[in-house]
Amino acid sequence: MVDRVQKILREWGVASRREAERMILAGKVKVNGHIIALGDKANPARDKIEVEGKVLSRRNRPQLVYILLNKPRGVISTCDDPKKRETVLDLLNPELQLGQGIHPVGRLDRDSTGALILSNDGDFTLSLTHPRYHLPKTYQVWLRGSMPDDVIKKWSDGFMWEGKQTLPAPIVVKKRTVSKTLIEIVLSEGRNRQIRRIADLFGYPVISLHRSAIAFIRLGNLKIGESRFLTAAEVNKLSIIAHKGKK
Repeated sequence: MVDRVQKILREWGVASRREAERMILAGKVKVNGHIIALGDKANPARDKIEVEGKVLSRRNRPQLVYILLNKPRGVISTCDDPKKRETVLDLLNPELQLGQGIHPVGRLDRDSTGALILSNDGDFTLSLTHPRYHLPKTYQVWLRGSMPDDVIKKWSDGFMWEGKQTLPAPIVVKKRTVSKTLIEIVLSEGRNRQIRRIADLFGYPVISLHRSAIAFIRLGNLKIGESRFLTAAEVNKLSIIAHKGKK
């Protein structure tokens, strides 16, 4: 089947779509001996596709893996970093770090901690991250100041923000003092740094942000920096939940 090469690389678990696009732009991908441009197409059943000199074939296609990581603060949610900062791949076993196409499924910003899924399954990544899907994610957030109930209700109900209505986000106040507030919030959308930016907008900046769950997947006994493989049942259920949330 003829398709865009970046899509083939994603579906074959070589890299995420963005990583595949970067490799193509860097001239690291060839089809039938020729360096390709972004958007070029190929048929993996007929064409010779090379990534960094390695020919794609069903024999060397990496086994699909699905990993839950408890991300520490200060670690970058990407496959590599030009500034040579520690990335989430650096936290995995060495045999998983290179040549497997493993990438973060979504992101947690550098200062945030908690649940992050990594995989080399491009279709699975798409089903969990595309804007048309709404996979719920739970966060424990410490805010500076005592956030009042009317502000919490506005945030929870949804409001017009940057030209678009935010989706309802259930919020439970776990603790509130004069100087800070702990909330648990469930988001089913993922605009860039959404919690931090909205908290700043309301005047209650984030002190710390921890993702405690992705849908029904919780960290359990995983310590900061530790990871585990998801089970086949967990992967299947995640995909079903994501597609049920399709808008």
